[in-house]
Amino acid sequence: MAPPTTKSHTTGNTVPDHYIHADTAYFRDTHGRSLLLRGVNLSGSAKAPVGVPAQQLDGFWDSGESGEMSFIGRPLDLEDGSADVHLGRLRAWGFNCLRFVFTWEAIEHAGPGKIDYEYLDYVVRVLRKIKEYGFIVFMDPHQDIWARFCGGSGAPLWTIHACGLDPRNFTATKAAYIQNEYPDATNPRPQDFPAMIWSTNYTRLACQTIFTMFFAGRDFAPLCVIDGMNIQDYLQEHYLGAVEALMKKIVEAGDLLDECVIGWDSINEPGEGLIGHTNLALIPQGQALKKGPTPTAFQGMKLGMGQAVQVQNWKFGQTGPSMAGKLIVDPRGVKAWLDPSAEPDNVSTKWGWKRSEKWKLGECVWAQHGIWDPETGTLIRPDYFAKTPTKGEKATFVPHYWKAHWIAYATLVRKHHPEAIHFVQPPVFVKPPSLPKELIAQRMCLSPHFYDGLTLLTRHWNWFNADAVGTMRGQYSTVVAAAKVGEPAIRKVMQDQLAILKGDTTEVLGQYPTLMGEIGIPYDMDDKKAYGYAEGGKGKGDYSVQQRALDSSLNACDGDNVLNWTMWTYVPDHSHRWGDQWNLEDLSIWSPDDLQTPGKLSCSSNNKLIGRITPQIVQQGASIPAELLLDGARAISAFCRPYPVRTVGRPKRLDFDISTSILKLCVSVNADDVFSGTVMTEIYLPYVHYAAAISLDGVEASKSKVAKASVDSAVQDMKNLSVSSNDTTVSSPSTSTDLALDLEVSASKGRWETQGQYLRWFYPAPEKGEATYTIEIRRKGGVIPERLAKPMSWMDMIPQPSSCVIA
Repeated sequence: MAPPTTKSHTTGNTVPDHYIHADTAYFRDTHGRSLLLRGVNLSGSAKAPVGVPAQQLDGFWDSGESGEMSFIGRPLDLEDGSADVHLGRLRAWGFNCLRFVFTWEAIEHAGPGKIDYEYLDYVVRVLRKIKEYGFIVFMDPHQDIWARFCGGSGAPLWTIHACGLDPRNFTATKAAYIQNEYPDATNPRPQDFPAMIWSTNYTRLACQTIFTMFFAGRDFAPLCVIDGMNIQDYLQEHYLGAVEALMKKIVEAGDLLDECVIGWDSINEPGEGLIGHTNLALIPQGQALKKGPTPTAFQGMKLGMGQAVQVQNWKFGQTGPSMAGKLIVDPRGVKAWLDPSAEPDNVSTKWGWKRSEKWKLGECVWAQHGIWDPETGTLIRPDYFAKTPTKGEKATFVPHYWKAHWIAYATLVRKHHPEAIHFVQPPVFVKPPSLPKELIAQRMCLSPHFYDGLTLLTRHWNWFNADAVGTMRGQYSTVVAAAKVGEPAIRKVMQDQLAILKGDTTEVLGQYPTLMGEIGIPYDMDDKKAYGYAEGGKGKGDYSVQQRALDSSLNACDGDNVLNWTMWTYVPDHSHRWGDQWNLEDLSIWSPDDLQTPGKLSCSSNNKLIGRITPQIVQQGASIPAELLLDGARAISAFCRPYPVRTVGRPKRLDFDISTSILKLCVSVNADDVFSGTVMTEIYLPYVHYAAAISLDGVEASKSKVAKASVDSAVQDMKNLSVSSNDTTVSSPSTSTDLALDLEVSASKGRWETQGQYLRWFYPAPEKGEATYTIEIRRKGGVIPERLAKPMSWMDMIPQPSSCVIA
């Protein structure tokens, strides 16, 4: 491959040394080396303001309606000394990329046009701290099912009022499930919130209405005018304005663009609302997730007007969703729509806008557009959203409405951040549309999401799985045909699914990188057995099942795929009881509850890492404290993986066997590739897998327990792990606490050396044509977590009911 241009495709300027190219299937540095970006989302905690986790009802509505809240401290506390420890840990785990989570609500929570500049200043300070540790960042304007007040995250409460809805009545009308009001606002039990039921809100009245207005209000809600603008334009103008305020602040910082912040993700996991629905009286055939009371769109409209409706009731079991009968939902006259008294003379006394007289509050907006008659309960236009009203064309969400929004957003990004890489994220498992080349400007990356849906929903690592991507794209006639049985088949189908998502990039957009923007697994499997919550505490601290599940997902990114990824998620204030502090999701790869001494990591905790961790210590490698790597980590052997960070040439295949810690890398090199004494292939080799010895508090970790990836359990019986090194290329530790790699390396070409957790592989480019080189790396003395060499039996993977005895 020819070396990258020295001139920018977007500005024509000479590119600086830190510049990252994104005009081929691989990110590349200025030497032309292929880069792999691997890291984590920082953080799931950024979905909610400080002190108001999703399970807390006290102050929830009052702060939302007053706009008085603060996101300063999300994702990191810069005042208590913990930020260096968290960032140092992530860097020591080999991560080089962060997806930085922020929300519209964090910026504009006080009301329309009222920007929280103190929060923007805080974000700049966090990004500068992140930059100190050498991370690459792309910004994530995050949302889930629109807003916290629809049971998710993202937009401020006033946007829901702008749409004519009253979120205080969503629970009663089943317009949305909200954790802190589940199952009833008068007697909430947020600890019983069903797994992933929050995501069904995408197909309930609140989100169906708001997303339709946000993306297609001009077409489908022409009566909805506020301050002289259609609701679509009103919402998008404020959304883009909030993101623009953050962009400007980062630009003004002067030392962050391209050196640290390299790009911007598009809106997270957008919902299509009602766009494209062909019959409002039916549940769409393609609606994958059905759980709990599941109304059709029309039934949701009736519920929103306070009318009792009999709806289908669905459950999700080991074999997927199944209908469990029907039940009557009765809001008892409570409406999801904002009462007219909130806006005397059509003017909001709270938010200041003026609503069109044609838009009547207290009535279903879709009834006002002639879709149904609340008096008779009759559906008049079941296919209202199937075609565009003006041209009569088939209404398609992604190629029309999502694309139009992306163009507006991408134009804004390019205006303020000319060298930005566009991270393009269409709806989950949906192909992207073609995009304007002048906006892409050869700086783009497709950033889809992937989760093992069965494990996520059942909270169990099963002995079977299914091809979810293929199913959603109509490749199977039945769900049974998509099923895969046994762990080898599961691992293969996951890798195949990610190959399809990677193929979308080339097929639709061209030769650009692909990065899995979110990928991860739930840690609260099997009734939180690893937390000691089940079977009388048996299995406390044992994350081996989670490790298998996570390894299967991340292994899917390897092989021929060789994908970039940012895992979901790292939550500094995670807890065993409440998970990631949001809707009982529990995907954080680290938890203070898994520390040897559980508790908040801060100066007040007297944690011995506070004040010790610096970028220099992490970069140097040998002086990294073992507790920084191990303490609080969950299934670390799965996510702390070896990979080629920079490759002279292109990484053709990457295989890592967690059961043996053997890494195999195959690279393709041609005569144009640059190599020298300072330009080489750099491979991250984690101490977790390749250390000569690894210890915590002076007690060395045992082979059998490291596999559990929980120090809380592992250090209880740590045994001698130290193995003498006969490899003269590896220095012995200078002190008993220093860490060092102990390797056996077989390379088909060139020489190698190590520094810290990195192996540098030097090899020449061929004089002409193309050559393929391979390297195999293993730990001298064998794998540390030898327990993983034993595969789980099928009986281990089958969930067992309590009090059941298997003879």
